[in-house]
Amino acid sequence: MSSWWLTSEPGPSFPPRERHRPDVEVVGAGVTGCSCALSLARNGARVRVYDAREVAGGASGRNGGFALRGGAQPYDRARESLGGDAARDYWRLTEDYLERFAAAAGDAVRRTGSMRLAVDEDEREELRAEYEALRADGFAAEWREELPRPLAGRFAAALFHPPDSSTHPARAVRRLAQAAAAAGAVIVEHHRVGALDELEAEHVVIATDGYRSGLLGDLEELIVPTRGQVIATEPLSERLFEMPHYSRHGFDYWQQLDDGRIIAGGFRDIALEGEFTHVEETTPAIQGALDDFVSGLVGTRVAVAQRWAGIFGLVRDFMPLVGRHPRDERMWVAAGYSGHGNVLGFACGDLVAQAILGSEHPLLPAFDPGRLVHA
Repeated sequence: MSSWWLTSEPGPSFPPRERHRPDVEVVGAGVTGCSCALSLARNGARVRVYDAREVAGGASGRNGGFALRGGAQPYDRARESLGGDAARDYWRLTEDYLERFAAAAGDAVRRTGSMRLAVDEDEREELRAEYEALRADGFAAEWREELPRPLAGRFAAALFHPPDSSTHPARAVRRLAQAAAAAGAVIVEHHRVGALDELEAEHVVIATDGYRSGLLGDLEELIVPTRGQVIATEPLSERLFEMPHYSRHGFDYWQQLDDGRIIAGGFRDIALEGEFTHVEETTPAIQGALDDFVSGLVGTRVAVAQRWAGIFGLVRDFMPLVGRHPRDERMWVAAGYSGHGNVLGFACGDLVAQAILGSEHPLLPAFDPGRLVHA
């Protein structure tokens, strides 16, 4: 049950290369692992990357294709939990990495902005509070009361985020992997690492997010595997949506691609406990809800071309886990993006690479995995 992203075009091949002993081995060839490998290889490190499937075969090739600034929390809540300066620095960091991601991914990214929609007055007030906080701190944001068809009448208002983008996530990550290989990294697909003693490098990076690697010990229990289900329709003749949209606090999300098809996901809240799982399969209830939702948006029944699921890692404070493992000096982790992994994963892969190279970003302590182990 593969995704439209993974099957819409062939992936690159990574032929076997002579294997010198690596300085760093990376487990997971998604956006985080490939970003990490690219940064390390360009800085002269010998890097080897393993994936049990293929490049982008996990959540990096199975999501909704949104490239968003910020973290998993709304900005106003991040200011409350992190403090104003830290939240502002965090959002600026993600805006910077969104630009870098777009530059690295080329035509796998479309600069569109994104629209967060309020389904009722309560959500409208929440979005307005986030809008006011963003504007107060100098971030680009637009408040929209008048919405175009077919959004008008269905949603109460919207918050437009100008920096955000649409991405073909599998294509983007494959580009990162190719760039890393060109810089000297060795990419090993279809190879599952079963234990740390199989690895020989001085540093090991675990970059599997919500997919259980079995390598992180008790830290793995802090990253909750969470299933996201998605559909891709057949192409529509009418252009209805120009950008990624999300509503109901992110439980519904959709976009329309250049060929007219709609990619839509979400509705895990209708069976929430069952969606905290590592099982990568679709369910009739959520797939039916997605079918009805898209048909309601479009105004007619739409044929579905593909259905799939992916697993992302949810962390209880909605902050990534990035840094050295608190119980193993050799091991590093970059994971736990709580459903915002396309840009955050790209950023955190680079941040952990820079830390291994001896240059720790000032925000990295806020992502320290030890904060939850010792809590």
